[in-house]
Amino acid sequence: MADCSVLPESLLRRLEKADDGLNSLEVAGALGVDHQLVVGAVKSLQSLGEVIQAEQRSSKHWELTEEGKEVVDNGSHEARVFTAVPLEGLLQSELMKLPSGKVGFSKAMSNKWIRLDKNAEGGPRIYRAVDSITDSVREKLHLLRDGKEDAMDDKEKNELKKRKLLAEVNIKTYWITRGSAFTTSVTKQETDLTPEMIASGSWRDKNFKAYNFDALGVIPECGHLHPLMKVRTQFRQIFLEMGFTEMPTNNFIESSFWNFDSLFQPQQHPARDQHDTFFLEDPAEATNFPMDYLARVKKVHSEGGYGSQGYKYDWKIKEAKKNILRTHTTAVSSRMLYQLAQQGNFTPVKYFSIDRVFRNETLDATHLAEFHQIEGVVADYGLTLGDLMGVLHQFFTKLGITKLRFKPAYNPYTEPSMEVFSYHEGLKKWVEVGNSGIFRPEMLLPMGLPEEVSVIAWGLSLERPTMIKYGINNIRELVGHKVNLQMVYDSPICRLDS
Repeated sequence: MADCSVLPESLLRRLEKADDGLNSLEVAGALGVDHQLVVGAVKSLQSLGEVIQAEQRSSKHWELTEEGKEVVDNGSHEARVFTAVPLEGLLQSELMKLPSGKVGFSKAMSNKWIRLDKNAEGGPRIYRAVDSITDSVREKLHLLRDGKEDAMDDKEKNELKKRKLLAEVNIKTYWITRGSAFTTSVTKQETDLTPEMIASGSWRDKNFKAYNFDALGVIPECGHLHPLMKVRTQFRQIFLEMGFTEMPTNNFIESSFWNFDSLFQPQQHPARDQHDTFFLEDPAEATNFPMDYLARVKKVHSEGGYGSQGYKYDWKIKEAKKNILRTHTTAVSSRMLYQLAQQGNFTPVKYFSIDRVFRNETLDATHLAEFHQIEGVVADYGLTLGDLMGVLHQFFTKLGITKLRFKPAYNPYTEPSMEVFSYHEGLKKWVEVGNSGIFRPEMLLPMGLPEEVSVIAWGLSLERPTMIKYGINNIRELVGHKVNLQMVYDSPICRLDS
């Protein structure tokens, strides 16, 4: 085999001796190398300028398939079947167990090399019908392997092709001729113009390689944002465009008081059970509370007030002290609204937050035990349900989600309340994307907010809109240990239609 590093020089020397030109496929055969190596040498010489001329040509020829090569080595299937049948015959069931039994039996029968006795003792039996055979299939394939395909007509070739013993292959070759600057010595072209060349003037005597302005640059190594982070950035931008202020959400651990009690959610509510909430063992309880506000919350739960009869139960501070992994970012909204009430003079506000929450959920295609919640809160005088629906339409339209439905719902801390549904094209069904409502007076008035102030709020997960936007049908393909990292690399920039 020729040394690949000197292939260009070998090609030039052969071309010098050739009267007309060279065929790249014939050169590969003569040198004993793969044709693609010769093609590489041709392209390398073309880059040197007018050293050679190369015209690409296409030609078809026949090649043996792997099965065809096996026939050349071991004989055709029908010949092997004939050889396998002894003079006393062979049961058909036994013959069919042979590797070539099924294919060879039908071919040997059509060639009348064997005969079948269906009434033989013990079952159908195969006997030889002739004393000897000529394996013409093997002989034809031998001719093709040796490059003598002209010795066969097209009908014979197509018959072997039907049996998948031959394949017609289209080969692209080069017809190589000498160029105007032909030489048998290859001089390496310079690829860099160095300061030393310029200073010494040696660049004038150098042969520089031509620039390929169509070549693609090297893709730089870089990080990749997860689709959730891309959509999160867009959500945040939408809130800021609508004049909202971001709330601090850096406390994953929250007391049951701020997560439940301050929201007028009773202590016997099912959501506060261990089946729905993750409770902490250490530290198990919180200690720092605004005691005057806590007393008002206790009273409205156990006795009522502010026009409400309350829940009429024995409210226990021990339950309120329990530390949990927050189940919603509404706990943050509650803290912010309480701080707003302590300012004295009320000023309208618009708050938002995007952060992680935790619930003891059963995992399925649309639910996780850990997910992101997006929350918006607007506090102002005289807000109504119509204002809430208008803000939600504006918000979701900016997300590019226009197919919306609202459904009446119940929340302990909002009245009226609505669930928000969006149509998922992948799942082909309506999927809940959020919850909304107007905070109850039993929640707002104990904080110290004026009676005329209404607070509209809504919350949605970050994962489900991301699934809708990127066409992901299973949330576990977006978050968790089953995530395909290639999806993270390939996911496009998130542009939400505003």
